[in-house]
Amino acid sequence: MLSLQFNKTRPQRMAQGRPTDRRVRGLGLLSSLLVSALSAMAGGQDLTHKAPPQTTPISLINVAIYPVSGPVIERGYITFDQGLITALGAGQPTPAPQGAQVIDGEGKRRVYPGLISAYTQVGLTEIQAVPQSIDIDEAGSVTPEVVAATAVNPDSTLIPVTRSNGILTTVTFPDGGMFPGQPSVIRLDGWTTTEMTIRRSVGQVLRWPNMRTFTAWWITDSEEDQRKNITRDLRVVETVMEAARSYAVSKSADPTIALDLRYEAMRGLFSGNQSVTDSEAVSGTEAANGSSTLFIHANTVDQLHAVADLAKRFAQRVVVIGGREAPLCAAVLNELHIGVIVLGTHNLPVRDDLAYDDCFTLPLRLQQAGIPFAIAHSDDTAHERNLPYHAATAVAYGLSPEAALYSITLQPAKFAGVDKSLGSLEVGKAATLLLTDGDVLEVTTKVESAYIDGRLLDLSNKQTKLAEKYRARYKQQTSPDK
Repeated sequence: MLSLQFNKTRPQRMAQGRPTDRRVRGLGLLSSLLVSALSAMAGGQDLTHKAPPQTTPISLINVAIYPVSGPVIERGYITFDQGLITALGAGQPTPAPQGAQVIDGEGKRRVYPGLISAYTQVGLTEIQAVPQSIDIDEAGSVTPEVVAATAVNPDSTLIPVTRSNGILTTVTFPDGGMFPGQPSVIRLDGWTTTEMTIRRSVGQVLRWPNMRTFTAWWITDSEEDQRKNITRDLRVVETVMEAARSYAVSKSADPTIALDLRYEAMRGLFSGNQSVTDSEAVSGTEAANGSSTLFIHANTVDQLHAVADLAKRFAQRVVVIGGREAPLCAAVLNELHIGVIVLGTHNLPVRDDLAYDDCFTLPLRLQQAGIPFAIAHSDDTAHERNLPYHAATAVAYGLSPEAALYSITLQPAKFAGVDKSLGSLEVGKAATLLLTDGDVLEVTTKVESAYIDGRLLDLSNKQTKLAEKYRARYKQQTSPDK
């Protein structure tokens, strides 16, 4: 968001003439109307119905099944009940599930696990041009106590648009500042944020400071000032991490010491426990399984080496967000098992000396370097539905379709620590899945039905309703009676 400021002094403004009272009143009225209009837009609500709980078993037969965690079953079945997958395999279910609703794919339909957006602000932002509809950050640079799930809007109009193209789960991130808070795993259906929350917190986010100086016409800081800022920011990272570790050690030794909400929120990074607890678990959530993850925004070689040093020094499980130059640091990243969330493939090279397809081939180069990766979306949240096409672009530039599908299903689930219930089609996992009429990576493919925890979703949204409306108008205008 650009903040436009006038730099003219008061005498200069006065010298240009002062508006009359009538003009002032007119401008005030116009401003009021604009604010009212934008507020109405920001307050727009999703009017689709939330899905009711699954009441009877459902069996999809004569379908091609793409489990992700195993080979494709060209013609098989999958059965789910009470929100969980109970059976799947080749051929026909034997015996047929009693009282099940049977849906025949006629050999033309495919079943996929619900797609997972590894990095997004869906539910936290509605209209980029309306600040009142954006709730992604808090005041201050160090706010680790912030939890993304608490701010998710269940009635966002972008949620039904996103899930209509197969994205059923998101890892929703806070943004802004150096330590902006904790990402949450969200199912894209539910009456309340509590119902939508799969995992309230999966760790902490750190935006690594820039480590290079730049010269350009829009940069006003000298190189010396830039170096001072870099040193200052790196010192802040070290100070916060050291203080959080000291607090965690002290609190474990003496639970009666004074509570610090910021460092309490970071204890999971050092105590070996996720900040989510069993009491916070809802359907589809597994219990804590190891230390919290530190998600770090970093792109350049010097940033990535610094991130690796921090991971080693503080014994952190790290996932890098961005990782443009990660293939150049493969040895150190693989040593520490650091994965990468690629922020989209539909981007331009950041330097003039890079190949035109640098962003298109990044997933392939990560795979060749042995670095685990998920593909996310980097555009406005209104376009989050295009996630599968970012993976498809990577396929067009050398990545295998299997690896591309893995990068938007099981790998994001692993990064978020929810792979025991999501990301693939297996008995015992959540029945969060899609039924499509073709390859989910193809833009021409239609998601015919989708289920979250066995609940059949309403796939209509504002855009589908508008399409129906204007098709009806066209038919009226081209009617023979006219």
